[in-house]
Amino acid sequence: MTINGLAAETRWTDATDQAELVASGQVTAAELTQAAIERIEALNPALNAVVMEWFDQARETAASAEGLPAGPFRGVPFLLKDFMAACAGRPMSNGNHRLRDLAPVSPVDSTLVRRFREAGLVIVGRTNTPEFAAQPTTEPRAWGATRNPWHPGHSTGGSSGGAAAAVAAGMVPVAHASDGSGSIRIPAACCGVVGLKPSRGRISAGPLGDEAGPGVELCVSRTVRDTAAMLDAVHGPGVGDLVVAPAPRRPYTRELGADPAPLRIGLLDRTPAGDPVHPDCERAVREAAHLLEDLGHHVESAYPAALADAEAGDRIALAAAAPMAGSFRQLADALGRDLTEEDMEPVSWARYQKARRTSAVEYAQALAVCARFRRGVQQWWADGHDLLLTPTTALPAAPIGSFPDDLDTVDSLTAGYIAFTRPFNITGQPAISVPLSWNEDGLPIGVQLVAAHGREDVLISVAAQLERARPWAHRTVPLLEPSNVS
Repeated sequence: MTINGLAAETRWTDATDQAELVASGQVTAAELTQAAIERIEALNPALNAVVMEWFDQARETAASAEGLPAGPFRGVPFLLKDFMAACAGRPMSNGNHRLRDLAPVSPVDSTLVRRFREAGLVIVGRTNTPEFAAQPTTEPRAWGATRNPWHPGHSTGGSSGGAAAAVAAGMVPVAHASDGSGSIRIPAACCGVVGLKPSRGRISAGPLGDEAGPGVELCVSRTVRDTAAMLDAVHGPGVGDLVVAPAPRRPYTRELGADPAPLRIGLLDRTPAGDPVHPDCERAVREAAHLLEDLGHHVESAYPAALADAEAGDRIALAAAAPMAGSFRQLADALGRDLTEEDMEPVSWARYQKARRTSAVEYAQALAVCARFRRGVQQWWADGHDLLLTPTTALPAAPIGSFPDDLDTVDSLTAGYIAFTRPFNITGQPAISVPLSWNEDGLPIGVQLVAAHGREDVLISVAAQLERARPWAHRTVPLLEPSNVS
């Protein structure tokens, strides 16, 4: 189809403005969707961010007034991650080559995917993820590596690396993402986009998932206002949810324009274990601290002492890895037999063997340690701090190919990417990564803000304040500019 010039020029237009173009009649949903499809076709061969293309169905949905709800994002093109997002009648591979080839389809939408549809989003495909979403880089053997739009020789992070690359490259303005140990925030930091991990219980995991675990879902976006509007559109409990976050005091989008009262913010610029971080990451977090002080907040070197509980580390790692057991079970069920070494990548196989050696008693002990850790960390906020400021990662985006097939080496490398993110999956607190800095290599460097459980409103308010003070949406990738799209 022929699209009008305005739709073709929406590569760097955020989802809020794209929805307004449709609502005002300046473009149609079909034109907006076609423009995104053309960008994906032009950019994806170099980046490999999108691994499943559902273009024909997307065109039909966008062209049907009856099939497109009048939600806040009506007509905006959108991508689902290839993990944790059941979509009725569509396959999901979890980054695994067996599931890629079998292509089993889901009988239902997850609660979140249904809410995405109700918001008016047009789903155009799925984005790449590491196998079982288990590494901080997106290089699955099933689909190949996703490359960083800012520097194609480097990783996008993981596990929502395909989603972050697609948004950073301007394929779509916002994309689904999930986070079990940092998988929203790490790719957001590596790709220069916004990544909010909501509080545990804020987003329903129904009807197939478990919102009581460390994994949560939302999105990556180019602007704080898109993240706030998305949270408004999809938050809230579903039928049978065991964990429900406190209801927000008002819509999250109302936090965007109001400068918060001066806040007490702790600064942690070394890993909780006391190890130094990469100079680029340290520089970014210190610059963010100075900016927050300039905005009227009090920043001090302080953090929850419980974060440095070395004794809890191994037990927390065991509990955080537990959701992989569900992925292994799903694979075995799909294959209809016991798993073999040929069914997955070597690192996944090593994790599977390790999981099989873990007893129920060991797992129960790990959960008890996590409960103690959660209460110890959250006490710091209860004692009077409003936010914790950290680097999002201890290292910039790694070169493609840095993660080998050896589990011990992978775990050692992974520690540099999850040191600041995984603790808050265990505590269930909300945390956001914002792209305030870029290094000399042209790679984005994210900083993380963490709030008390249920206080996404504080994160959105401060993140929007930082965005006004040091805007980032005008920064666009200098590489891989397609000749046939704007």
